[in-house]
Amino acid sequence: MNFHYRHSLFCLLCLCTYLLQAQPDEVRSANIRSIKFFQKNNQTSLALMPLGSVEALELHFDDLQSGSKNYSYTYELRNADWSSCNLSQMDYIKGFLQNRITQYRQSSIAFTRYVHYQINLPQQNSMPSRSGNYLLKVYENGDTSRLLFSKRLMVYEDKVSLTGEIQQPFTQQIFRSHQKVIVRVNVADLDIYNPAEQVKLVVLQNYNWQTAQTAAAPTFIRNKSFEYSNEDKLVFEGGKEWRWLDLRSFRLQSDRVRSIDYKANSYDVYPVPDSARSPMRYLYYRDLNGQYVIDTYENNNIWWQTDYATVHFKFLPGKTENFIKKDIYLFGEMTGYFLNEKYKLTWNEEKQWYETNLLLKNGYYNYCYLTKEINEPLVPATFRFTEGSVWDSENQYTLLFYYRPFGGRSDALVGISNLNSFTFFNHPQ
Repeated sequence: MNFHYRHSLFCLLCLCTYLLQAQPDEVRSANIRSIKFFQKNNQTSLALMPLGSVEALELHFDDLQSGSKNYSYTYELRNADWSSCNLSQMDYIKGFLQNRITQYRQSSIAFTRYVHYQINLPQQNSMPSRSGNYLLKVYENGDTSRLLFSKRLMVYEDKVSLTGEIQQPFTQQIFRSHQKVIVRVNVADLDIYNPAEQVKLVVLQNYNWQTAQTAAAPTFIRNKSFEYSNEDKLVFEGGKEWRWLDLRSFRLQSDRVRSIDYKANSYDVYPVPDSARSPMRYLYYRDLNGQYVIDTYENNNIWWQTDYATVHFKFLPGKTENFIKKDIYLFGEMTGYFLNEKYKLTWNEEKQWYETNLLLKNGYYNYCYLTKEINEPLVPATFRFTEGSVWDSENQYTLLFYYRPFGGRSDALVGISNLNSFTFFNHPQ
């Protein structure tokens, strides 16, 4: 059984598991935009906090409908694989089970009218009492069935130490295009009788849960040290540095903005058309690894004094035979890392390009294009034809180690660590 078959089978199994349960990150209201959930004062971080922290995270979002609403939030504990956890909320929430979001403000100095909501979490009167995976759920009028959106949140304890490294894979087919993550975990403080059942290692590339890799049983066990170094798992497509678009001003056009159509009550932004980068030589430059930040050059407050514009993306295929029977998607944090019809590009026969548009707020954005075979599963989509993929590209990896004690009913998050491939591969500064 060759590597590609095994890797495709693994991805298909992951997809089936993913589709059998509710999507952890979802947005059900079309009026809710620009959801940002991050560690305080750091827009490019995961919603990750130590157990017992107060106001360690910030949540921001906009409602494009006029008038303030009665919005509330709650937490829901999940297992390591984000499946439902068989526990009552009273078993993992200390204090009130739900709270209102009381801090909001109408937009100002903006054509697009919206109400901006924000809150620092967790609040003293409502806190997660266990470590693990959580969904933060925001809903309307105190009715949990009227869900607006949900976002992932990880609460951790420091009970193990994780170290790792990033290597070029040995497998010939992916030697030049992928990266392999090797992880070592010191579990001296845990009682582990069956590693395959009690622990799980999850690795994220660039904070993207859609491509997360999970390993249960370690490859090697040496006393109280576990090593994960299987060539079939914890292997990621390297990609290249992400494309960027500077929308921090709609008056001062950045280098990647070709033109802006100033209408009476709105903006239409036309970036420079993108083309396939797969034939191009890899070039390192600093990026946000697929994320975006809300920001502006011109106003004092970035959250309610910024505006929205309809941004028209165009992709020039070049050698069109590379895209026959393929769907092309716009991808990044600005699309929620989703691949769906909303973010699929359509072919313009007259102009001979693919196109789509998004409503985006003032900020600095990273994005890329992915392809998948028509009528095939979304996993695995690939950078291969649109961006190209190299083994020594710069990527951020997050290591998450979960542990379930004997007889336990939930997975505790007992260790985290971060790796960056820049540390292991030499790039010019």
